[in-house]
Amino acid sequence: MADWRHRYERLAFTDHPDGVVLVTLSNPGRLNATDAVMHAELATIFRDLDADPDVRAVVVTGADGAFSAGGDLDWIAQQVGDHDQTMVVMREAGEIVRSLIECDTPVVSAINGVAVGAGLAVALMADISVIDADARFTDGHIRLGVAAGDHAVAIWPLLCGMAKAKYLLMTADFIDGREAERIGLVSKAVTAEEVLPEALRIAATLATGPTQAIRMTKRALNHWLRQALPAFEASLAYEMLNFLGPDAAEGLAALQDKRPPRFQP
Repeated sequence: MADWRHRYERLAFTDHPDGVVLVTLSNPGRLNATDAVMHAELATIFRDLDADPDVRAVVVTGADGAFSAGGDLDWIAQQVGDHDQTMVVMREAGEIVRSLIECDTPVVSAINGVAVGAGLAVALMADISVIDADARFTDGHIRLGVAAGDHAVAIWPLLCGMAKAKYLLMTADFIDGREAERIGLVSKAVTAEEVLPEALRIAATLATGPTQAIRMTKRALNHWLRQALPAFEASLAYEMLNFLGPDAAEGLAALQDKRPPRFQP
């Protein structure tokens, strides 16, 4: 086992043939919600995987029938109105996206259930995404009262077009995997039972293919995302600015109280 693996608490690793590594997001009892530990780990894991010569392809999924149910509310509460904590989260959130763009190793996401927030960033920044056709997801930032800053501004317009991206990001409407495939947000929608096997099959195909050709194709395609980095950095900064204002406090309170938010006009 590579030395770097022992540093991770919220991520579990399973080796498959041909250098395929399955990474499983795990926050038991919380639908793998992103807490401080997981967020920090997602900011470093893809650089570690890419630097490991034994890893030829990566599959990312979630434990216990969910991918990741957004940010842990207790963790979010530490950030609202707190400048220092907001700066920590901004650095990590930026690194999650940038490290996925710079990771030459192919990454396949197996979206096996609900996906929101930072977990959704990993799911959709993956090179190939396989989703449960019945799984529902939303970017969700607007529901919290903050700008869509985790990843969506960088990649959603490329995946599904500006009209759909604006509609989904500005309303935070939920869609299912079937609709996500139809509009191009994900690569494939399959039955729940097929999600992980299909993701592993695709990863094995990539792992046993011409390594440098596949990696260089990915690197070239990701120049589209590198061109979007200024827009991404702006969205991330706007999100963090919103975390210091009243709407984020109200959005968090509404989620905690399970009621509609009452944002200021």
